Parts: sequence; C-alpha cells; structure tokens
Amino acid sequence: MKGSTEGEIVRAAPWVWGQHIAIAAAYGVIYQVALYVSFPQFLLTTGLRLACLLLLPVRYWPAIAIGEGLPLVENAVLCAGRFGIPWAILASFPTVALWMPLLKPIRERWPLYDPDGRLRMPMILLATLGAAVITAAITTATLIAALLHSPGKWPEISPVDFFFAYVLGAYLGALTLTPMILALHERVRALHDKTLSISVIWHSPLFRDVFWWVFPALASIAWLAATTHDDTLRQVARLALLWPVLGLAWRHGWHGTAVGGMGASLALAVTAKGLLDPATIQVQVFLAFALSGTLLMGTRKQTLRAEARPERS
Repeated sequence: MKGSTEGEIVRAAPWVWGQHIAIAAAYGVIYQVALYVSFPQFLLTTGLRLACLLLLPVRYWPAIAIGEGLPLVENAVLCAGRFGIPWAILASFPTVALWMPLLKPIRERWPLYDPDGRLRMPMILLATLGAAVITAAITTATLIAALLHSPGKWPEISPVDFFFAYVLGAYLGALTLTPMILALHERVRALHDKTLSISVIWHSPLFRDVFWWVFPALASIAWLAATTHDDTLRQVARLALLWPVLGLAWRHGWHGTAVGGMGASLALAVTAKGLLDPATIQVQVFLAFALSGTLLMGTRKQTLRAEARPERS
C-alpha cells in the first residue's frame, strides 16, 4: 500500500511541475503583451498581476513570479552598463513577488466571493490601492538608482512627483484590467452548461450596448480630445469620457463599470501628453474616484437585488 502511494506521487510529480512551467510560460507571454500595450499613465501589468493573484490558487504564485522575473532579468543584464548595477538588481526583481505578502493575508481573511457567491469589491479595491503603492515604491526606487548612476543627466526628473504619478497609474491600470477580467470570469461561470460562442456573446445586452453606442461614443470623444488645439475643449472632452461609463454602470451594474472603465481609461491614455501632464492627472484622479465608486455601488446594488428576491417569492 505504501509502495503504491509513493509510486502515485512519483508519477504525479512531472504533471505538477509541468503545470507550474506552463503557467510561468503563459504568464510571461501575457505579461510581455500587457507591458507592450501599456501606457505610462495606465500600467496594465498591475491589472494582470492583481487578477492572477486573486483568481489563481496560492500554490501557483511562485510560477507567476518566475514568469514575470525571467524577462526582467534579461532586460536588466542588457541595460546594466547604462543604468548601473543597483538599478539592474532592482529592475530584475518581479513586482508581483512584492505583492504576495500583502495579497496572501487578504485572501486568507476575505475570499474573493462571499458565502452567497457575490464579489467582495471593497476587498479588491483595498488590494488594488496597496498593490499600487508597492508598485510605485519599487518603480521610484529603480528610477532613483538610475539617477544616482548618472548624476545631473536628468535634472528635470523629480522622484517625488513620479512616485505619485506611478501610484495613480498603477491604481488606474489595475482598475482598467482587473474588474474586466473578473467580470468575464463571472459571466463564463454563469453560463453553467452552455458553451461560450459568438452567438452567446452577440446576444449579450452588455456587448450590444458596447458595440452600438459605447465604443462609437468613446472613439469620437477621444478623437476630439486628441485633435483639438483648444485646451478647455480637450479637458471637457476628457471628462465626457465618464458618461458612457456611468451609462453602462446604470444598465449593467459593476460589469458595465468594468467594461466601460477599461474603454474610458484607454481612450484617456490616447489623449495624454506625458506622464506628468497636469491636465491628464486631474482627469485621472476624477476617473479613479468615479470607477471606484461605481464599482462599489454596482456590487452593492447586486447584493440588494439578491436579498430582495426571496422576499418577493
């Protein structure tokens, strides 16, 4: 009996290691894509990290850290001569590993879903804020290491200003991608025995709203903000990006906020004039508060509806 059990463990070991290797490879590829399409104002990699740490079992977290770390090590080695060894050490450390001491106790105390199967949005926003601060801290430390390696080369760069810009960019980057991934995950779970198909997607009221009026509205507003030479009109157009988000939130709850928030964030990023553009930062702050509030209100509304159903029946 003992020999049989040991044999099963030995046979299972390659499969377990294979899972970790596959997850590390898949995450590494997706991370590189998210990094490539990220804007300085919206770090989509923070959203990818947070979604993976919230959805994947803790036993796979080391694989995520390896998948993120290997490309960073390669880049650090190639650029060490330009920015220095301290910079290379900081730049090669996977940020997702710094998040784990924060996310692990949060997940142990508050599971992603409550006993009734509803998403714990306050917990997600708390994790998002903490992860954004950690990301900004390590990114700013890496920036300072590069500045110390070449004193006076970039006198216009203020680490303090960049720290707060990184906090905002990481927070919005997480709100841009994480709720979207969680909403898709929840909708796929809700299909039960149905197969996800083009027909199912097309008949989704949320998809139709996005296709028929949200995407055209965001694209038109972003085009106006990016092409106008009037600063006041540009700022008004940027603020107008929130209206499609609020419309989707009203019609579809936090799922609508997730989809609309992603569209509005990307549209705003297209109109930005640099990481520390004051006008863009003002709209980013407004967008961050609006998305956080509508996500909380959307899940609260979902909870109230679920509690009201038994009373009606």
